[in-house]
Amino acid sequence: MGICYCLPTKKTGNPNAQQNPPTSDEKAQQRKTSKYANAPLGKRTVFGYDRDFDQKYVIGKLLGHGQFGYTYVAIDKVTNEKAAVKKIEKKKMLLPVAVEDVKREVKILQALSGHENVVQFYNAFEDDDYVYIVMELCEGGELLDRILSKKDKCYCEVDAAKIVHQLLKVAAECHLHGIVHRDMKPENFLFKSPEEDSVLKAADFGLSDFIKPGKKFHDIVGSAYYVAPEVLKRRSGPESDVWSIGVITYILLCGKRPFWDKTEDGIFKEVLKKELDFREKPWLSISASAKDFVRKLLMKDPGVRLTAAQALSHKWVREDGDALNIPLDISVLANMREFVKYNRLKQLGLRALASTLDIEELADLKDQFNVIDIDKNGTITLEEIRQALSKDRPWIVRESRVLEILQAMDSNRDGLVDFEEFVAATLHVHQLEEHDSVKWQRRSKAAFEKFDFDKDGYITAEELKMHTGIKGSIEPLLDEADIDRDGRISLPEFQKLLRTASLGYRAK
Repeated sequence: MGICYCLPTKKTGNPNAQQNPPTSDEKAQQRKTSKYANAPLGKRTVFGYDRDFDQKYVIGKLLGHGQFGYTYVAIDKVTNEKAAVKKIEKKKMLLPVAVEDVKREVKILQALSGHENVVQFYNAFEDDDYVYIVMELCEGGELLDRILSKKDKCYCEVDAAKIVHQLLKVAAECHLHGIVHRDMKPENFLFKSPEEDSVLKAADFGLSDFIKPGKKFHDIVGSAYYVAPEVLKRRSGPESDVWSIGVITYILLCGKRPFWDKTEDGIFKEVLKKELDFREKPWLSISASAKDFVRKLLMKDPGVRLTAAQALSHKWVREDGDALNIPLDISVLANMREFVKYNRLKQLGLRALASTLDIEELADLKDQFNVIDIDKNGTITLEEIRQALSKDRPWIVRESRVLEILQAMDSNRDGLVDFEEFVAATLHVHQLEEHDSVKWQRRSKAAFEKFDFDKDGYITAEELKMHTGIKGSIEPLLDEADIDRDGRISLPEFQKLLRTASLGYRAK
């Protein structure tokens, strides 16, 4: 991780992807009458925020401006401490959607409050003319500016990895709360202070939104250089944030954009069609681990792309393997819930596959297991699963469902879930197949052979009985995998069973 390179100067061009013209449905929504649609908000108290901003703060110098307002330094009249305040004009919020955008941004800042890599939310105020969002002041400048300031210096892999680690922590925390950032780019991240080792903080959630499990966004938002393929296809979710971080990582490592053209349409075509090529300078001198990391973040299929939490467990970016720095992965929790729905053969097949994987392939799941295993005794209890699922904020999990999940994972019925049982319930099978198809064939064949006792290339009903110990009819287990209805399961049929076992994850 010690390879260095020199960054180029800032390129010109339009970096922002314009949102497509409103659809007919969106236009109809905009035409709906409301108490805000026909006149500016003006002298209205519509947010329910405190009205005493001027009594608590004095506005100082201008920091920047956006579509609806300006950001200033704010000084607390009592403590004399500095903050940042986003001052938004009500008269510019002519449509209800603008009001909802402000409310949503405040809710997102509140939801992420306390995370070390997110600007801290202090309070929201309003008066007759403005809304004020008061936040932590960051005086270290934008990530992009600091990157470009190093153009005449060396920028090493270890420096890049430290930045990317912080970006991923923000994304993982967002996703755990059911939030998609939707505009992960260097301009939206600020350093807390000018110090070289300053912490990096996400400072703009203007395009961020809440999303329910299994749902997708259908609009196109974000910045052209960082937009994911599925965003352009109008079916995006949390995975699009990871793509954007992959683009940032690529830039940090080689100083160039992976997808570039003079026009936005040209950039979009590159995003959809261009494949990564690491055969040119400076990639020849960059570590294999870094290239593997970038490749797995820039998979065009969002279903096989690493999640933010998985990426934090990658050997290139992880901090000494300390699982305490790894947040829960929303996809792991989703897979635990889906595992309950699989029939007995699917569960057994996944357990057999889990037993064939090596330590490196299981690094991310080991980190997730350690996060849930609070007392670090090597097993997960009902209470520990309950605590993990209680953090699964987009879902409300009934108590009876928590017990059902533990019982489905607990193959030896001892009331505890060990690591092998956990892996079987949380595997991302499609990722295994797409990231290394040769290894996938070897692993899935090894899992198949755990059932195929006579090594004739088929799993029969008798062999299933021997493996499961079931005394009654075995046909219900056989039927789902036996596609050609010849009364036995071939290797391709078994592999398809393993793939369908993870479709619940891939569809999200």
